[in-house]
Amino acid sequence: MDEIYNIIEAKIKEGGYTGEVSGFDIYNEVCDFIDDKENGTYIFMSKKDNDVVFEYKVDINDADFNLSYIDIKENDQTFHIDFDA
Repeated sequence: MDEIYNIIEAKIKEGGYTGEVSGFDIYNEVCDFIDDKENGTYIFMSKKDNDVVFEYKVDINDADFNLSYIDIKENDQTFHIDFDA
């Protein structure tokens, strides 16, 4: 699982976001969001410290889920991290 957490963190840094992030926390937050949801595509939002908002697009299937992207909104900037690219 550490590999997944590291990939999340690396992709966010590659996307230009310089704030502190935890792949572990993001993965677990997404898992909490999707718990008991039906198959489909969902947008989830999470407000972090200092008025930073994370927007997750998640596709849920029978056996798994796909984190398609994260948009991180901080002040007037948006950092788009595309996990499908």
